[in-house]
Amino acid sequence: MRIDFWADVVCPWCYIGKRRLEQALEQFPHADEVTVTFRSFELDPGAPREGTETVAEMLGHRYGGGREAGLQMIEQVGQVAAEAGLQLDQSRSLHRSSHDAHRLLHLALAEGGPSAQSDLEERLFAAYFVEGRDIADQAVLAELGSVVGLDAERAAAVLASDELEDAVARDVAQAQAYGATGVPFIVIDDRYGISGAQPTELFLQTLQRAWAERGQPVPA
Repeated sequence: MRIDFWADVVCPWCYIGKRRLEQALEQFPHADEVTVTFRSFELDPGAPREGTETVAEMLGHRYGGGREAGLQMIEQVGQVAAEAGLQLDQSRSLHRSSHDAHRLLHLALAEGGPSAQSDLEERLFAAYFVEGRDIADQAVLAELGSVVGLDAERAAAVLASDELEDAVARDVAQAQAYGATGVPFIVIDDRYGISGAQPTELFLQTLQRAWAERGQPVPA
């Protein structure tokens, strides 16, 4: 069974959705026959690659209320994350472009397969939402890649070029073709789509239904 998981590493709901899917897979008897591939989606393609604006400040500017209102939004998401077993500290997170992080994830997929890519996805989430690291900094990205087994020099060379730009673009185009306007967005065996960080129970039910219908024609 194949799961395509569209996500952005600066999206807390994607982190929550990833954890809930993992919790569903822990209860799914065929989990060892499931392959999860992460697909690129940039929620804010115009986000800066440098600067000092925090996510709280950005939210306050965008939706009103200033930094304090932004911190309240972050706190509300943090409470939901805690229910999924995640302890987020997004108060330190910078408003940053995730574009190069997506290219690095494609490198991990190409050189290490879905397992290495999943490890990097988790590492990027933790770096951004827990450690407050700058995931637009190419040196930081190369270091995070090396932690999950990527060659640091190879990662640095890719990040300094335009390599894998086309892979990111293809993922975004496919998500748009499916009608996705946000993430997380999950597609199971090209048959079922799940939009949003849905409850673990819904993920599990959909996995079970998709497994039962394996081999049947996909409805038009």
